[in-house]
Amino acid sequence: MPKLPSFTAHKMEINQGNMVTPEMRHKLKLGMTRLQVQAILGTPLVNDAFHASRWDYVYRLEKKGKLLEKQRMTLYFEGDSLTRIDDGNMPALPAMVVPVSAEPAGEN
Repeated sequence: MPKLPSFTAHKMEINQGNMVTPEMRHKLKLGMTRLQVQAILGTPLVNDAFHASRWDYVYRLEKKGKLLEKQRMTLYFEGDSLTRIDDGNMPALPAMVVPVSAEPAGEN
């Protein structure tokens, strides 16, 4: 009797929320307006009607049922101005390396 192949449940990759890259985070500056912040990060995932002065950007990546990455950034506004950024678990922005040439430009 031929042996039948075994089947396993397919677990897909699940991206949920707003992924904020270190470069995007680096562009944020205190004092920016809500529109300027939204132009950089997009619409926040959580927009609480009871806390209109707070925006939450949450991101989760799951693959095969296992959590691979999780981010959370909370922005606080006073009126239309960004006053505080809470990004405790965001990855650090890598240092920019600028190559230095041995010869001054234009000399050969």
